[in-house]
Amino acid sequence: MNNKAIVLTNGLFHINDAKTAHGLVRGTERFTIAAVVDSPENAGRDAGELLDGKHRSIPVFGSLESAIQSVPDARYLIIGIATVGGVLPPDMRGMVRSAIKNGLSVVNGLHEYLSDNEEMTALAAAHGVELVDVRKPRNRADLHFWTGEIWKVTAPVVAVMGTDCALGKRTTARLIRECCQTAGINTQMIYTGQTGWLQGGKYGFIFDSTLNDFVSGELEHAIVTCWKETQADFILLEGQASLRNPSGPCGSEFLISGNAKSVVLVHAPAREYYDNDAHWGRIPDVGTEISLIECFGSKVIALALNTEGCTPEEAVRYRDAYEARFNIPVLLPLEEGVEKILPVLKSLKA
Repeated sequence: MNNKAIVLTNGLFHINDAKTAHGLVRGTERFTIAAVVDSPENAGRDAGELLDGKHRSIPVFGSLESAIQSVPDARYLIIGIATVGGVLPPDMRGMVRSAIKNGLSVVNGLHEYLSDNEEMTALAAAHGVELVDVRKPRNRADLHFWTGEIWKVTAPVVAVMGTDCALGKRTTARLIRECCQTAGINTQMIYTGQTGWLQGGKYGFIFDSTLNDFVSGELEHAIVTCWKETQADFILLEGQASLRNPSGPCGSEFLISGNAKSVVLVHAPAREYYDNDAHWGRIPDVGTEISLIECFGSKVIALALNTEGCTPEEAVRYRDAYEARFNIPVLLPLEEGVEKILPVLKSLKA
């Protein structure tokens, strides 16, 4: 089955708003990413090299038309951005229409649903393509309420949480899963955002599109189902936002309803404010976040550092200082991998 896709960022690839595209470039089992449409300045470059210096044979094009010409058998256009409020930027609307007219189904992870737009729906019907709104809520009949069945799960549940949004929680969880599987450890991951689904996640739900009454139940259902069907040794939970981000505090559900007694905490030591926005408030010291998590009865077993704004030397200094201060492994996931966490995970099963 053809699952070849073009990812649309339209000049935003270099910022955190394109984290959906970043995740897809780093890896997905659901689609084959054939191209990224960004700015003319980035045209001709490799998306992997542009992202983190690793060549991944995904060319960047400066226009949708040139991408379609280069990948004539593409089946999907994926909107590769996550904007504040989940709104489709006006300058992308025409590109989405053009994609539909060229026979591409559109996969949309924003809160603004294309299938609710009469013009887009009519256009898609006329050209025989799909509009896939990943974040569209499930029907009430398909939602689960929390039952307590989580107490039967014997595999350690590890939440990958963060001190802010857009830090790399999903990427860190995915890297840990891959590292464990390479080491022969059956480790599964529960996705909780649209990109996790886009990357091919089998178990999970879209946290911020789920009615609040059913968040805990959907989380429990995903964990229990995954454990029963895979006999996992470990289950990783993809965290969302942070416990104290005022724009969307989140995380207690993973610790309480998901019974995650262990946490890998992702932190950007050079980031001063939530979402890099001063009026949202200053990010507290990471030590206070660790203490807060402990108040929920869980333990931070490792830190993972997002080194945005750091030189390589600064990243190493932060790593060494945090390891000395907290006496836990401190990971540089993109620079050094996550292998240092394996002994700690294995000790959870001892």
